[in-house]
Parts: sequence; C-alpha cells; structure tokens
Amino acid sequence: MRQVKVLRMGLICLALPAAGHAWALGVTVKGLSGPPAENVVNILSELEPDSQATRARLDGVVRNRAEQALQAFGYYNAKLATHYPDADNRRVVIDVEPGERTRITQVDVSLEGDARQDEAFEKVMRSNPLKVGDPLLHSRYDGFKSKMSTLALERGYFNSRFRQQRIEVRPWEESARIFLDLDSGPRYRFGHVHFQGSQIEPHRLQNMVPFEPGDPYLAGDLATLNQNLGQTDWFAGVAVRPRVNEEAASTAPSQWWSESTGRDTTADPSSVLGGPGLSMARELTDSRPTVVPVDIELTPADRHQFEVGVGYATDVGPRTQFSWTMPWLNRYGHSLTNSLYLSAPEQRFSGEYRIPLENPLRDSYRVRYGLQNVDNEDTKSFESSVQLARHWEFSNGWIQDLYWQTTYEDFTQADQDDAVLLLYPGISWSRTRKRNPIFPSWGDKQELTLEWSDPSWGSDARFVRTTFNSQWVRMLGSENRFVGRIGGGAMATNTFDKIPPSLRFFAGGDQSIRGYSYESLSPENDDGELLGGQHMLTSSIEYQRHLTGNFWSATFVDTGNAFDEWWPDELKTGAGVGVRWISPVGPIRFDIAHPFDDEEDSWRLHFSIGPEF
Repeated sequence: MRQVKVLRMGLICLALPAAGHAWALGVTVKGLSGPPAENVVNILSELEPDSQATRARLDGVVRNRAEQALQAFGYYNAKLATHYPDADNRRVVIDVEPGERTRITQVDVSLEGDARQDEAFEKVMRSNPLKVGDPLLHSRYDGFKSKMSTLALERGYFNSRFRQQRIEVRPWEESARIFLDLDSGPRYRFGHVHFQGSQIEPHRLQNMVPFEPGDPYLAGDLATLNQNLGQTDWFAGVAVRPRVNEEAASTAPSQWWSESTGRDTTADPSSVLGGPGLSMARELTDSRPTVVPVDIELTPADRHQFEVGVGYATDVGPRTQFSWTMPWLNRYGHSLTNSLYLSAPEQRFSGEYRIPLENPLRDSYRVRYGLQNVDNEDTKSFESSVQLARHWEFSNGWIQDLYWQTTYEDFTQADQDDAVLLLYPGISWSRTRKRNPIFPSWGDKQELTLEWSDPSWGSDARFVRTTFNSQWVRMLGSENRFVGRIGGGAMATNTFDKIPPSLRFFAGGDQSIRGYSYESLSPENDDGELLGGQHMLTSSIEYQRHLTGNFWSATFVDTGNAFDEWWPDELKTGAGVGVRWISPVGPIRFDIAHPFDDEEDSWRLHFSIGPEF
C-alpha cells in the first residue's frame, strides 16, 4: 500500500511554563496518495500538540482537520482510523478509506451587468474549469471565483457582487452543485488626471497619460502611467491614486447602506432592509456617477546626481568613470549628463543635452559632445566632436537616431599623420530586449549605423560607412545557456589616409576575438605597424553550463579579422574556457583563450565585469 509520510519537528517555547515544550506533529497517511494525502499532512503538521493535552482532545482536532483536508478534494465520505505510536502524542498514523469521490453534477455560472459585453470576461467564462462529471476540487472553485472578482476590480466594475456563490454538496449521493452568479454592475470610466507637486509643465505630463477622460477604467493603464512617469527620471517618487473609494462606495455594503439611509454603518443592511427596499437602496447607489478621477503625487528628483564607478578589464586595465547628471534643468524637462572616463589607453569626456518633445519618453532632440584621447598600440589620437540628433523610440522597441556630426581629429596611425575635420550625417537603428537585466535568460540586441561624408559640404574626407552588430542569449532548460554574437563594418572611400583611427576598424580583445589583445588585429604597413582596416567581421559562439549557486562554466570560439579587401585573406580564431560569477554588482567573466595562429602568445587571460549587453 502506498504511503505519504512527512515528519516535521520544530522546538517552540510556550508562554505558559506548565505547558512545557511543544513539537510539530509528525503525520503519516496510509490508504491514499497524491495531493489529497499531502494536503492532510500539510494541515496536520501545523499542529503543536501540548504534552499535557489528552489524546482524546488531540484526536478530535486531528480528525476534524483531516476531514476538512479531504473534503477540499471531494472526499466527503472518507472513514478515518488514527493511531499514535508514541506516548507523548508526537506522531499520528492515519488510515484512510476514501470512499467514493464527490463529483460535480450541475454547474450554474452566470454573468450580469456591463461585463457581459466585455471580451476579457467572455474569455474567462470560456475558461471555466468547473465541468460536470469532474471531481469536486474546492481550489478550482475558489480560484475561478477569485479570478472573476480580481478581473472585475482590474477592469473597473467596482459595484460588482456575487448574487450567488455556493457549493451544494450531497454526500449521500456523492454529488455537488455549483452556483456562481456575478452581477458586475456598470463599468467605471476614467476621469481627469490631476498632478500635484510637479516641477514640470503639466502638459508635458499629460502627454504621457495612456488614456483619455471617458475611457473604460483599466488598472493596467494606471501601472503604465506610473511606469512612464518613473522612466523620465524627473521624479524621486510617483504615487498614482485613483479616487475609487469616493465614487464607488457601494463596494462595501456598510458604506452604501449608510450613504443611502443615513443609519448606523455597523448594521447589516440585509438584516434590517429586505426585499424591494434592499433593491431600491442598491439601485440608488448604482446610479451614482461612474467616474474615477486620478490623483498623482510627484516628488521632484534631486537636481544634481553624482556617480563614481571603478572597474578592471584586460583590454584597458584599471578604469574609472565619474558621471554628473542633472535629470531636469527647467520646467520643460531638459536634462544634462556629463561623464569622465579614465583608463591607460583612453581618456574621454562626454556629455549629452536632451530636449524632450511632445512625447518625452519617445521623442527628443539631443546634443552630444565629447573630447577623447587615445594612446594604444600604433594609434595616437586626440578627438573633439559635436553631434546634433533627432531621437525616436518606437512602440515596437526600436530606437532611431538621425544625426549630423562634426569631428576634428588630430592623429598618428602607424606612419600616417594628419589632422582632419569631418562633417557627416548618419542614421542608426537599435533594439535591445532581455529578461533579467543582470544575467539574461533570454535576450537579443541589434544595431545598425549608416554614415556618409563628402567634401562638397566641407568635410576633409569622402566615405560611406556602415556598422552592424547582433547579439543573442538563449537558454536550453535551466542549466544550459548559449550566447552568440556577430558584428562588423564596412567602408567605401578613396581617401583612406584621411580617415581617422576612430572610424577605422580593429579587432581583438574581450568583446571581440579573445586570445588576442585589444584592437591588435588589422592590416599592417611594411614595418608591421597597425594601420586599421576598411572592413571588419567578427563572430562568437559560447556555451555556458550551470555549476553551482551563482557560478557557471563557459566554453567559446571567437573568429574574425579587420581587413581592406572583402573577403579577408584569413580569419583569426581563438577558443577557450572560462568561469562566470553572477555577483551583486553584475556578472564577472574570467576567460583563458588560445589564439590558433600565434605560438609566441599561446594563451591569454581575459577578465571583465558586466552583462553581455
């Protein structure tokens, strides 16, 4: 015979010294298995039998609770035999003769009110899990009833009530009849939105409201509004409060009884008002305006925010970044961000001034500027740039930037020296999707950029340049993770010597081809110095396996190169193994990689912090 047995013990100090110690009751169920038996065990295991209590008293509680646990699964005719192996009543063995299971013989579920024309309620009604002939499961009844009630609140049926909500069980027939009759009443509609405490022009905020006055109430729209306001970074606190209680007082019987009659709110209206009088009182309440105004209390964000970051990567060694952000400069919501980045091969100061448009979350003008100094391998460069951009964020997740960039760069690349002024327009598209931002279990990132420069408008070089990048993360089960990447770029120009290092292509490094040092792969001059390439192609595939806790192992292969003629003469390939630790500050990656065509530098360590994208 199958058994379900769980023994739980926990020492608890009782308030009364005479009671001594209490132990959680150990329970063994025989004659029945599966969820019904587990339910008996779970309910009885919560008992803490008193050592001074009589066995008869304990047995009465045990039998009563066990019967309730079995009835929840439709066993209304079960016979129980109990046995206590220990003198101190710490354990009980229950032999169950379950008998015939009660089954559903009638299901009467109905819907009245405005919800009858609501597609969401139609879908819920079609998904009714209560079927004639099925065993009676109280959890299904409670779950379906709760689903209807929750949906009514989410969709603004604040006067909704169950006219009937009962299960009629006939144990002698092993049958049950279910009655659920929901009267949704009218559906409430949004009223006006009132902002309080905002330092931003109200019409800017109104543009982020996803509904209009008079639209049907939907709790999800309020969540979207809360999210929209939070994403602006203008506010330290956002509190969205629909005035439902004022308009929908009838949701609590004592409230509508008091407001309709002016009598004691503690009285039960059904006990003092019956028949036609009760109906008239409800009709009086239901006739009130079904409008929900929305109040939003806002707390302005700090006007100046500072952040310091310190890190390390084998590409650049130790690195430090300081940022100064002003999330709002004026009542129109303009913002400014400045950042200083310092590492051995690169020092960079950059900033962005953002001017939001009618939809602050999706449309804006942006002025980006920066100074950059690079001294790496055979590259020395000092660059200053200003970019004017029009920024769009579309509802499908794609981001588009249309920009005009001015760059002055004084550089030395191998044996080439020059100082150039470049004026060029460009357009870029990007989209990032991921689940769990720290260590994505699913995600992808796409980027594409097109740029064009020509001497006809004063630029020192003529070129057409494009870059692309695609990355993805997928899981197979819960223990296997795959990370892939392909990227590259191409440039058409007849003045390559005028192209500064910032626009040439180099490969190699932690985020490119592991096994090779940072930007160490490109065409070379006769002296073996790096010149940079007109084209680049890199790809990577990585398999990760969960080890234990927050640790994962990794195996990978990277390949690619930077080159002048399409297709490259050779692809550089590196492969290796690594460890991933999901730390509180983000994933930390440690890899050891072997470059297949470089015997002098046969192994290279790579270390970096941060998610894949």
